[in-house]
This record gives sequence, structure tokens and C-alpha cells, in this order.
Amino acid sequence: MKLDDLYQAAKSVQKMAYAPYSDFQVGAAIKDEFGNIHIGCNVENAAYPIGCCAEQSAVSQMRAQGGQQIKHILVVGREGQPCPPCGACRQIILEHGDQKTQVHLETEGGSFQSFAIRELLPMAFGQSHLDK
Repeated sequence: MKLDDLYQAAKSVQKMAYAPYSDFQVGAAIKDEFGNIHIGCNVENAAYPIGCCAEQSAVSQMRAQGGQQIKHILVVGREGQPCPPCGACRQIILEHGDQKTQVHLETEGGSFQSFAIRELLPMAFGQSHLDK
């Protein structure tokens, strides 16, 4: 899959991040089941840890715009350094995707590392654990 459209979307929204405390701006772009792209950036808060991650922000936008399933998510942080989702975001990506949802991380030289979410969150707790 070509990642150009997701990469450009993530890079453009990364500039909008509110990160005055960490100075670590993150952008995320999701491609949903309809092929639509949804973006999000991190928003920090002086009262740590109640900020919002870029991945969470992008999922909220996807849901608000009618998307229900993440097919691909691309995350950008510091240039040339992969920015993997935190544990909470991995759980959210799984909840709004499936075991095969692809997570793409920018690396050096405009390359990407790609993982299925199941690789980043093995033995995940999910809805099946709550079924009666």
C-alpha cells in the first residue's frame, strides 16, 4: 500500500499539536474502511497525564465522521525516529480496528516500519473477554 496520502496528512496535522511541556509533537492519520482519511494531533495539559494522544484524537475524528474501523494508521513524531503508540493507544487502535490493522511508523529517510496491531499488543484484552 502507498502511504503517501497518510504520511502527508499526519505531517500536516503534526504542526497543529499542542505540546508546550514535552515539546514532542505527534501527528496521526487513519485510513478507515471506506478509504477516508482522519487526522489527529497530541494535545497536552499542565495537569499530567490528562492530555490526548494523536492516535486517540484521530480515532475520535474517524468516529465523528462516520468511520468505524481503522484499516491503517500512520504515526509521526520526531523526524527519523519511529514513534510507536503508547499502550493505551494500542488498545484503542485494536478496539477500533482488528488484529490485522496496520500501524505504520516513520523511520529515517522517508521509510516506514509497518506492524499488525496484534504484533504491538499481544494477548490483548478485548470485547471477547467481556462476553457473557
